Amino acid sequence: MISVDTSVVVRYLVGTPKAQADRAASLIDGDAEIGVSIVVIAGAAHVLRSFYRMARADLVDVLIDFMTRANVLPLEVSKSDIIGALVRARAFESSPVTDALIAASARAYDALPVYTFDKKFGRLGAAVATP
Repeated sequence: MISVDTSVVVRYLVGTPKAQADRAASLIDGDAEIGVSIVVIAGAAHVLRSFYRMARADLVDVLIDFMTRANVLPLEVSKSDIIGALVRARAFESSPVTDALIAASARAYDALPVYTFDKKFGRLGAAVATP
């Protein structure tokens, strides 16, 4: 297995600049298993939203499509946990993708409750408490 950083994932997803996007596609569309950190997913969501101005629903959809590739394997939590987090993030417009990933990670490691001041955090599927 190899791993990729946020820049490779973003180039792959947006297709620009073309030379880098082609190299990213050669790597990701190849035969190697690609390890992807939860931090890379969060970073890609941020770049797609802030720099590329991609609509939230669209960026979640492209991240889900990316994560469902057979050769893409998450490094910290299960693929189903990450996809579930992205689905929750898509359902709740006001919840950041990063919060959904935090909830998924906390559930995966049974690190609950998540202490937060965010009154809406619990809808992301993790038990919460207020400090």
